[in-house]
Amino acid sequence: MTTLASLNTLDADAFAAALHGIYEHSPWIAERAAQRRPFATLAALKRALQETVDSAAEAERLGLLRAHPELAGKAAIAGELTAESTGEQAASGLNLCSPDEYARLHALNAEYNEKFGFPFILAVKGPTGRGLTRSVIIDTFARRLKNTRPDEFAEALRQVHRIAEIRLNALLGVEPKLGAQVMDWCETIGAWSDADIGLTCAYLTPAHRRTAAQIADWMVDAGMEAHIDAVGNVVGRYASHDPDAKTLMTGSHYDTVRNGGKYDGRLGILLPVAVVAHLHARGERLPFHLEVVGFAEEEGVRFRSTFLGSSAITGQFDPALLDALDAEGVTLRDAILAAGRDPVAIASIARKPDDLLGFVEVHIEQGPVLLERGLPVGVVTAIAGSSRYLVELTGVASHAGTTPMGMRRDAAAAAAEIVLLVEERCGGIASLVGTVGQLEVPAGSVNVIPGACKLSLDIRAADDAVRLAAVDDILAGISAICARRGIEEKLWKIVEAEAAPCAPRLMDALGAAVERQGVPRFDLLSGAGHDAMQMAAITEVAMLFTRCGNGGISHNPLETMTADDAELAGQVLLDFLRRV
Repeated sequence: MTTLASLNTLDADAFAAALHGIYEHSPWIAERAAQRRPFATLAALKRALQETVDSAAEAERLGLLRAHPELAGKAAIAGELTAESTGEQAASGLNLCSPDEYARLHALNAEYNEKFGFPFILAVKGPTGRGLTRSVIIDTFARRLKNTRPDEFAEALRQVHRIAEIRLNALLGVEPKLGAQVMDWCETIGAWSDADIGLTCAYLTPAHRRTAAQIADWMVDAGMEAHIDAVGNVVGRYASHDPDAKTLMTGSHYDTVRNGGKYDGRLGILLPVAVVAHLHARGERLPFHLEVVGFAEEEGVRFRSTFLGSSAITGQFDPALLDALDAEGVTLRDAILAAGRDPVAIASIARKPDDLLGFVEVHIEQGPVLLERGLPVGVVTAIAGSSRYLVELTGVASHAGTTPMGMRRDAAAAAAEIVLLVEERCGGIASLVGTVGQLEVPAGSVNVIPGACKLSLDIRAADDAVRLAAVDDILAGISAICARRGIEEKLWKIVEAEAAPCAPRLMDALGAAVERQGVPRFDLLSGAGHDAMQMAAITEVAMLFTRCGNGGISHNPLETMTADDAELAGQVLLDFLRRV
């Protein structure tokens, strides 16, 4: 059987021959990568092959893409594919297409080749390693046809690398067991939703409570003591042999946004549980207690109060929130009681800082940075602080045909100028971003000058001073715009969250674990908020990001990652736990 060790000992020609078929009809990739041996890890080999392609001339990369067959094309029907492509297409049933499906794929292939000049490439085994359904393949085909050529060229190459990764696993008999387990678990609980379509799992709904119970069961199966606390957090404890040892915490949230993705938050709970199961199967204990927390609420969908779970753990839960109402008039207090939890006991679940070694959160990146750099994981430097406002503008509604342009008090025009102000002020400054994510003209009409407009502001940065300076300038700019246009303004601050820098010692420990897996350390900022922000109030924190697919999309049903990336993140976490 081919092994990494045997590949390292072969001469260059034999090495290239052993990797025949990993990249479709392109032996030059293995021939060049052979010069970088020996490879200490499979991840290092995959990285070397990827970098060989990425550093090749554009004509060579285009030739690699054109070496791939069309999906369910003539070669597939005639049996002229390579053995690897034949097996992969058969795994997704592309050899069993109905006449309508063949016709649809043929039309898509023709349109795609006409637009991009190379065939559509997709790892049809999918992110979990199982075959994608024909409907998913066709939907993905149609969606990617909307890309620009540079974006699709890059995506096609990423798919080539993913196909090569799956083929390498098969060649070497490697199964990403931790990653596959996590992906399976995500599929299971990803099917439980408050809505008939898509995944919505809001705080203490039936889907949320079912998810919590299942996570607790998996924790017990992994060898942990588990319970659901007063606010709905699922807490698993893998005790050290030393009862007086301190505790390292890890975890993330299991609630979702409306129509969200399967991996946001949940990866950071399930991956540590899989790691604990691995440790337990070996009879291995750590020199500290390890606590995995599935935080009950981070997204704020039901009661519009984010971080309920982690704020309770840190002793910062605001009892006034118990009177908050959801859309159906149910109070938070009653929702907690209906779930069998005790709101009076929430204060008692707060952790003592002196008992903790730190908090580490694994999370999908929710952005394209790692994806575009071809990296499976990255070390987070800080979680950006955030300032959010709602803005209400009031002008004068009047007839669109009879009011001269210079005499208008147009609230929407003022809002448009504010949008551009935010874009200009936040552009070109590292880590600073500004967004107007909501923009509304209430009761707007095609022939009426808008007399009112509502919009949101979201300003984020890793440096609080940078963020606050931008906020000051934008608020001053809004006032100036409104004064000039004769518009009345009202502002409500809805969020003010300080940036949370990650602890250098934990970052370095994670970075060293990444490098030991044969992957270069890459540091990046988190622009999104995470439970680690709350945990930073009582202990040092760190975060490990994993790569998102589909252009880095998150908070969306298209959110995805792969079992191999989850596996590598799991190995990094395991290494980190053994050495930290």
